[in-house]
Amino acid sequence: MTIQEALKRIEELEKENKELRDKLEKLENRDRGGRKPHDGKWQASYDLFAELYESGASIEEISKKCNCSRRTYYRYKAYYDKLNGLKK
Repeated sequence: MTIQEALKRIEELEKENKELRDKLEKLENRDRGGRKPHDGKWQASYDLFAELYESGASIEEISKKCNCSRRTYYRYKAYYDKLNGLKK
């Protein structure tokens, strides 16, 4: 292999390397979807749930006031029960 061939091959590999890095960056920065980690907004919503739940409010009342789905209600309830050592 001559020096010119080697330099051309190096150039090809550098180009391929750049393309792969760009592709990797896109994959690393993509939105993975799903539930987000618990933040201040989640904590405020959960605190409202706990307050209403402890006061004896119905599922419908809690869902409406917390602006959450029935599924979220049950997720919050499971979390509440876990924190308070309650069984289902």
